[in-house]
Amino acid sequence: MSPKGHTAVTGVHPAAHVVAPAGSAIAVGSFALGEDEWFDVHRHSAHQLAWAPRGVLAVRAAGRTWVLPSTVALWIPAGVPHATGATCAALMRSLYFWPDRCPFAWETPQVMAVSGLLRELIGHLSQEDLDTGARQRAEDVLLDQLRPVSVTTVRAPMPTDPRARRVAEALRADPADGRTLAQWGALVGASGRTLARAFAEGTGMSYGRWRAQLRLEAAMPLLAAGATVSSVARRVGYGSPSAFVAAFRRGVGVAPGAYFAPR
Repeated sequence: MSPKGHTAVTGVHPAAHVVAPAGSAIAVGSFALGEDEWFDVHRHSAHQLAWAPRGVLAVRAAGRTWVLPSTVALWIPAGVPHATGATCAALMRSLYFWPDRCPFAWETPQVMAVSGLLRELIGHLSQEDLDTGARQRAEDVLLDQLRPVSVTTVRAPMPTDPRARRVAEALRADPADGRTLAQWGALVGASGRTLARAFAEGTGMSYGRWRAQLRLEAAMPLLAAGATVSSVARRVGYGSPSAFVAAFRRGVGVAPGAYFAPR
């Protein structure tokens, strides 16, 4: 859908309501997503900031997955292929930044903290009746609020070896399965050492690191939906909440409470 009075943003869902009066540097698109509803892989002609004031978004890009509660948003550079979905019913609010008028040159996706001020500015710019001066001032302040935060993404790629892939698929179905590589090997017809090598070569990480990433990937939507740390720890295979919190901090960079707490 073409923003009003401006160059079209390719890849925008046709059901999106886009506000971008002539002369604006930022377009704001709003539309609803149902639980587990996904937009297939696409790309935009403008930079995008994907955010959900209600619900939880997930974005897949560059072999990584970001789970985004309302406390964080994801900067997606123009031209980067990505898929966007919701882990629960969500209102998605995307900002589109015209590259020729954007002061930032981030070439890879970046996580942004969403402060109370940034939240209000996004809502302010979604209004269609702002005069040109008010919109320009709000856009300037919003751009000043965009700062990447140091959290890492969850990444658990599937191995290419068919035996290792069988193990990976079983663990995706039940992340709490605690069988050793030797026990998995007896099931799929390979030694534990062979499986360890297959995971390292096919995913770029050790089996232990891969399993920890998989468990975090499974935990993120549960935490975002409001499940307690102790219940999530049990569901994804940790013996205690403290062990899970330590793994979350190692994998993401902050504790679950800091990542999902309202700001």
